[in-house]
Amino acid sequence: MLELEGVVKHYSGPGGEVVRAVDGISLSIRAGEIVALHGPSGSGKSTLLMLAAALMKPDAGRMRFEGVDLTLMSANVTADYQREQIGFIYQSFHLMAEVPAVENAAIKLLANRVPLKQARRAAVPWLERVGLGKRLDHTPDRLSGGERQRVAIARALISEPRLILADEPTGSLDTRRGGEILALLADICDQQKAAMLLVTHDSQATAIADRVYAMRDGKLALGEMDSGPPEPLRQRVPG
Repeated sequence: MLELEGVVKHYSGPGGEVVRAVDGISLSIRAGEIVALHGPSGSGKSTLLMLAAALMKPDAGRMRFEGVDLTLMSANVTADYQREQIGFIYQSFHLMAEVPAVENAAIKLLANRVPLKQARRAAVPWLERVGLGKRLDHTPDRLSGGERQRVAIARALISEPRLILADEPTGSLDTRRGGEILALLADICDQQKAAMLLVTHDSQATAIADRVYAMRDGKLALGEMDSGPPEPLRQRVPG
């Protein structure tokens, strides 16, 4: 479903230093598969998610979603891809202030010109699934950090995306609630055959993944092989 081939993204750092955020990564993710990335801050994990979401363009390499080259899409097609195919769970939530949870969760539907009443109705079961059925009309300032995280997760999932890009989705959740959210994400990938690229430091999250990679200095860690495509540090056989 998602194919990255020799993807490179570099930045200019302090003093003209070149920061190799993503340095020649090749990776494929199949429908229904969960791939987890972990590694130290600054290793390029979030940049890789942004590239996969077509929120930035690589300096080199190819990125394909279901065979379509993301780097060659027009602005309108890119917007459609982000709105209809991608569910991006941001680490920093990005909720709209003074907007109730039910409408924050429905933003993607509203952007697709779904009427407000219909969009709100569609958002309710998703908020219930993340444990916020009694917080529908609460604005972000009336929600805890963990509750805001769950609104952001409902917002990402409401359009039933084909590709879920999750940046520390359990970072603001306690162990029990984090486990429930991870089970929900795993169920969605299994039932809807969605692919998920998951950035995490949570051992619960890596446990649901089919493959787990370490990322450091813009590269995926190799396994036992010295060369060739990166090998996962661990692989779980689904089922």
